Amino acid sequence: MKILSQILQFARPFRRYWPKYLFFILFGIIFSLSNVTLVAPLFDFIFQTDSVTRVTELPAFDIGHLDAYLKAFYNYHVSRLNDAYGMLRTLLIIAVAIVIASFLSNFFKYVAQRVLVRLRADVMRNMRGALFRKITQLHIGYFNVAQKGNILSIVSNDVNEIQNTIINSFQVVFREPLMILFYVATLFIYSFRLTLFTLVMLPIAGFLVSKLIRKLKKYANRTQSILGQIIVAFEETISGIRIVKAFNAQQQVTDSFDRQNHAYRNALKQMFNRQAMASPLSEFLGVSIVALIVLYAGYLTLNDVSPLSVGTFVTYFALYYFLLNSAKSLANEIGNINRGLASASRLLSILNEPNAIEDPANPKDLTFEHAIRYEDVSFSYQQEPVLKHVSLTIPKGATVALVGHSGAGKSTMADLLPRFYDVTGGRITIDGTDIRDCRLADLTALMGIVTQEAVLFNDTVRANIAFGSPDASDEDIRRAAVIANADEFISQMEQGYDTCIGDRGGRLSGGQRQRLAIARAVLKNPPILILDEATSALDTESERLVQEALTSLMKDRTSVVIAHRLSTIVHADLICVMDDGRIVEQGTHEQLMALNGAYAHLYNLQALK
Repeated sequence: MKILSQILQFARPFRRYWPKYLFFILFGIIFSLSNVTLVAPLFDFIFQTDSVTRVTELPAFDIGHLDAYLKAFYNYHVSRLNDAYGMLRTLLIIAVAIVIASFLSNFFKYVAQRVLVRLRADVMRNMRGALFRKITQLHIGYFNVAQKGNILSIVSNDVNEIQNTIINSFQVVFREPLMILFYVATLFIYSFRLTLFTLVMLPIAGFLVSKLIRKLKKYANRTQSILGQIIVAFEETISGIRIVKAFNAQQQVTDSFDRQNHAYRNALKQMFNRQAMASPLSEFLGVSIVALIVLYAGYLTLNDVSPLSVGTFVTYFALYYFLLNSAKSLANEIGNINRGLASASRLLSILNEPNAIEDPANPKDLTFEHAIRYEDVSFSYQQEPVLKHVSLTIPKGATVALVGHSGAGKSTMADLLPRFYDVTGGRITIDGTDIRDCRLADLTALMGIVTQEAVLFNDTVRANIAFGSPDASDEDIRRAAVIANADEFISQMEQGYDTCIGDRGGRLSGGQRQRLAIARAVLKNPPILILDEATSALDTESERLVQEALTSLMKDRTSVVIAHRLSTIVHADLICVMDDGRIVEQGTHEQLMALNGAYAHLYNLQALK
């Protein structure tokens, strides 16, 4: 119930739906009951039973004998119609009343359904919106642990499953209990003893169906989990298709996928078999109960304990048939909801994920006029320490390079500055203010980031350069491209700045993608730059063009450069050599070469190559 209540929160405020829905559905049920109860006098008149008695005076209301009062009230008005128009016209009037009641019943049900259509559409919109916002707000560490394919499976398959089960079940879950209540009340009016016997039998059938429904949730959980693994396999294979082909591993990945696909097939088969059993089982139990009720009704009538007329008997079983249908629909939809709760649980696992990086309750204003300081900073991803008591001062306007072997902690140093992660020891300050005491938006507004792999979007060149700066003019975008050495190749594209660059910029070369990323950083015009091995994956010519763009970008800015090729950072104001999470050497290129230590060793190795 807790999961279901959280899903229902997406329908807030409820007043937009429930008052109107309840109003329309109540009238729909009332006219539906009127439609059925009008059948009784119709049959009594056709078959000329003894129950058609002439009543000349309007009976007094008697709550203690409601069934007798309603019967007398009905016969009074039928007697008046019979006296005024005759038997045939009276039957015609009753038939027309049945048609009108049916029309009004279905009209109000249709209007109520329109309210629920709006509810379903709004809930799905709100759910997807909340999910997308949560994903954009989650800290970077979450995506290092969670599988991207599994997240995509939740966003697509699980959201659709919730829509097809829980959301589409709203109509039945809110309507059927009301209908069951009205049907049961009406059945008590017709025959108290028979209805009491009926209600004793129903829980037995309900217990058997409920055991089946509980199994459905278990199988649904397993099915959605395996489906997530299948999406992961697709995503990883598509992303790494070059490696799959290069290592001739098609059969290996296919065999792995086939095992998961076969497991999904078995889980799906078990779930659908259980689901398919629900309807026949409930129908069999319903028919069995009807047979027992017919037997008991015959006993009551034949022994004059509680005799029923032909019309009343037919109407009673018509009402009971509708009651069984409502109960069956409710049981089936509860089964669907239980199946959907498995998907809802997976979706809520994302929505309820605590965000490790949040704004403070009372944020401080952030300015950058003097220096960035790492003060005795330590950091661990899990248990293994990545940074160990690192202290570093970066004056405003300086270029600081971080170099060292892979795994030394260079990228972690850079990731801590925009608070992709929070330090586990010490602190990072800007002009003496701990960055954890500031708004995230204020902090990231100071920074531009260019990574080794340029992250671009399946959109136009213009949109990618202006990403994060939606109000930028065409002139500003072009100026940024010129500074990034990108304007020349952009102008040669078929539609210039309006050319779509494909998924992840797939229509561009590596150097072109990198220069677009630099143009994006230029347009933002940040005072602090973080360059994470921005040229390490490029060929010599592309590296030259990108390095020229970076030099233009770094002018008059504070830059933190993670460098693989040491030749690109020889002019840095400060070079820090990292090893095993510590800064082991720092100074200018000349000072570090004179030390003839770790930096000189790395530089000489690259020069030799």
